Amino acid sequence: MGVLLLQLSGFCFWFWAFGSAAAAGEREAAAAAVAVEGRYAAAAADGDFVCATLDWWPPEKCDYGTCSWGLASLLNLNLSNPILLNAIKEFSPLKLRLGGTLQDKVIYDTGDPEQKCTPFVKNDSEIFGFSEGCLPLKRWDELNDFFRKAGAVIIFGLNALNGRVPMPDGSLGGPWNYSNAASFIRYTVNRGYTIHGWELGNELSGNGVGARVGADQYAADAIALKSIIDDIYQGFPAKPLVIAPGGFFDAGWFSEFITKTKPSSLDVITHHIYNLGPGVDDHLIDKILDPSYLDGEASTFSNLQGILKAAGTKTVAWVGEAGGAYNSGHHLVTDSFVFSFWYLDQLGMASKYDTKSYCRQSLIGGNYGLLNRITFEPNPDYYSALLWHRLMGKIALLTNFTGTDKIRAYAHCARQSQGITLLLINLSGNTTTQVFATTAAAFPQSLKRDSSDSRTRFSRIRRHGKATNFMREEYHLTAEDGNLQSQTMLLNGKILAVDSSGNIPKFEPIQVEASQPLTVAPFSIVFAHIPYFYAPACR
Repeated sequence: MGVLLLQLSGFCFWFWAFGSAAAAGEREAAAAAVAVEGRYAAAAADGDFVCATLDWWPPEKCDYGTCSWGLASLLNLNLSNPILLNAIKEFSPLKLRLGGTLQDKVIYDTGDPEQKCTPFVKNDSEIFGFSEGCLPLKRWDELNDFFRKAGAVIIFGLNALNGRVPMPDGSLGGPWNYSNAASFIRYTVNRGYTIHGWELGNELSGNGVGARVGADQYAADAIALKSIIDDIYQGFPAKPLVIAPGGFFDAGWFSEFITKTKPSSLDVITHHIYNLGPGVDDHLIDKILDPSYLDGEASTFSNLQGILKAAGTKTVAWVGEAGGAYNSGHHLVTDSFVFSFWYLDQLGMASKYDTKSYCRQSLIGGNYGLLNRITFEPNPDYYSALLWHRLMGKIALLTNFTGTDKIRAYAHCARQSQGITLLLINLSGNTTTQVFATTAAAFPQSLKRDSSDSRTRFSRIRRHGKATNFMREEYHLTAEDGNLQSQTMLLNGKILAVDSSGNIPKFEPIQVEASQPLTVAPFSIVFAHIPYFYAPACR
């Protein structure tokens, strides 16, 4: 048994913290406590931290004998589907990164009658397995009209392979030929389309995926992109971000790239995360539920954060693409309830290391879409992402959870409200854990046990002669019928689903008195908004 101290607006409260076993035969109760450092911010993210991707893959894109993209490409996605529109609008705004493997083979239609605008064609002898494809201007107009209606914030990934030539070391060298991209950017500006950032290339850093470009040349190309944007957007009150390289983290490559683009040629450095391995792996769920495996990605965030601090640059870090399991994910894993354990843990971990934005692969398409590619109905991770966006503010706070390694704990200042929001993820399928939160500032070195009635003694405090109740809001996420591979998520026991008009359901919390513990059921996720929590960093 352990004792916790909770400080509420200057008052100190003593509580018992304990764990209760749900599995038959499990009798030991483990103490559980989460201490939140509310005095100062650990890191700060963008207000539109949650981001999702739209990709270029045609229907012919197949992995392990399964073709999971269908009509989910930027070139053929049904932009008139009401669920798609509503799903994006609910975020107000949702950041969308347009890109992926084939972006480096996209030619932009510029209205030149001599330039052919042909679609991608499957060709295994070509790099990435497809021929060059074209983005017609008409489709670009349609996409921008849709983005405007949806209120989306757009990041566009540019073709970084134009003009490259093979080098003796196997990389692609020579300067980027930016003429087609510059014409496309100029058309975009002339049409009045708003682009938040232009990203150069996809997975060409380090060893690359299918192709690679050296850091020195890539830095020169990023500086060229900066010059193009400064020229085309001359006179604009705000210019789009310069973003690169959209690749996997390689400490040496990233260090050189950052050094040669500092202090202000590069606004954002992006890296990709597929730390679970191939989508065909039969052990994906085991990895997702293994806390030590989840912890393994912390080194990437920490190392990149350290490189940026040491470089003295203005560049900030984003996760530009993260689908967990590469080659389109795994049906009934990366599009089911269990994946929210990985996804929300990633959001919590990334924000703690000062990552400003996190782009999920994908909004729709493959086996890891936030939306079902056929029905457009939200998969469980969509609701997890939306809850994070609504409840977790920009400021991340340090947490220290003791009692079990099966609970993942993250805390942020509450979004647009007082106090904090606490996220608890229970990776255990056997144990219900009951938790109290405490401010780290009020947590003494040694605690004496209080009397047993202290759990309820301070549930109501008199202030200025009036009774004041301290209540919190809780959002409990579970899988339908307890099936981790279910594509149906429950919020406080009720199914989350769109209505007949394609409207996203409302999130109704349960109200809980401050004196009561946070109960985290087996294989569940809990967001708790605690408005009375003592956190000066959130003022």
